[in-house]
Order: sequence, then structure tokens, then C-alpha cells
Amino acid sequence: MNEKQYVNAIAKKLKCTNKRKKEIKKQLLTDIEMRVKQGEQPEEIISQMGTAAEIAADFNEDISIEEQKRYGRNKVLKIVVLIVTILILLGTLVYWAFPKPVDIEQSVYFDKQRVEEAMKETVELLDAEDYAALQESAIPKMQPLLNAEMRVSIREALGGDWGERKQFGAVYLVELVQAGRHMAVGEMTVTYENVSVTYRLTYDEEMRFAGIYVR
Repeated sequence: MNEKQYVNAIAKKLKCTNKRKKEIKKQLLTDIEMRVKQGEQPEEIISQMGTAAEIAADFNEDISIEEQKRYGRNKVLKIVVLIVTILILLGTLVYWAFPKPVDIEQSVYFDKQRVEEAMKETVELLDAEDYAALQESAIPKMQPLLNAEMRVSIREALGGDWGERKQFGAVYLVELVQAGRHMAVGEMTVTYENVSVTYRLTYDEEMRFAGIYVR
């Protein structure tokens, strides 16, 4: 430990204002410098002076109770401010990451009619088993999932033989904002000969197919 590290270690244990800490640090460094000029080695000086805790305790004895209390209050206040700041940052992060719905009528990213058309096109491609076109319209993460195996698993989960598609139902849309990303999410019930299926389809800002949930 050199003289600066030693003095800084003492200052950390002082129960006084920052102004007074600076004065004490300056005083200690000046004293050590004077002794070095007289031929003593820094290591010897530090060893003779005592540990940082011992020196700080000596100084703290001369610091008034009032100033020590003020130091304690300021220390607590700094901790409270730090905790509050961290909580605010965490709250902001959670708010930023949590999906927030936006009225799609007010969206600057999505056109309601275009999203409805995209949903119908997606269902038509699924029914037609046109996986190449589906993959072309989808985000990269979705592309490997858009295959015959996925279609069979969805159909089996909802009764197997759906029959021919008869009609599209009403479409319910919302824009979701999550972690700075904007997504259009729509639900639409499609009637087949043997079952009614509700599709929840998701599209990104570029209107690429980004998610599917069927019930």
C-alpha cells in the first residue's frame, strides 16, 4: 500500500463532511511527504503511524457528535437515494419490457385493413399447405416451423378432420409494444365444415408473419 492508498483508506473511515475529509487527507499527505524528504521510507512511515482504522478513530474522536450525526444522516440519505434510483430504473425497465396494448386505429405502424387481409392470406396459405409462400412471408425464426408437421399437429389438437373452410369471422386487432418493438396481433374465428377455429396471428412492423396460436 502506498501513501495515497493509505490516506484514502483512512478518509473512508472518517465520520465527517467531504470538505473536512479533504483537509485531513491533505494534512496527512503533507506530513508523510515531509518525513520522506527527511530520509524516511514511505513503508516505514505508514508502519509507524498505525493502521488506517486506528488513525481514523483518532480523528473521529475530535469530530463533534453533531458533525458525526450529520455524516450519518447524509450517508443514509445517499443509500436511500441510490435505492430509489435503482427501483426507478428497474420499474422503467419492466415497463419497457412488458407488452403494452395500443389502439390499432391510432397506430402509425399498422393499417387495420392491411392486417386483416394478411391474416386471411395466412389462413388461406395454411389451408392450401403452401409452406414455401408461408415461409417467404414470415420472420426467420418462424420459417423452420411452417411445415406439414406443424399443420398436422394443429389439426389433430382440434379434432383432426376440419373439413373445407366455409367462412371467415370478425377480426379483433390490437397493436402491442414490447421492448421498443411494435407488433400487430389479431384474433379471427374461421368456420370449417366440422369445427370453428380461432386463430391468433402476429405480424411485425414490416408485416412479416411472426407468430401463431390456434384454439
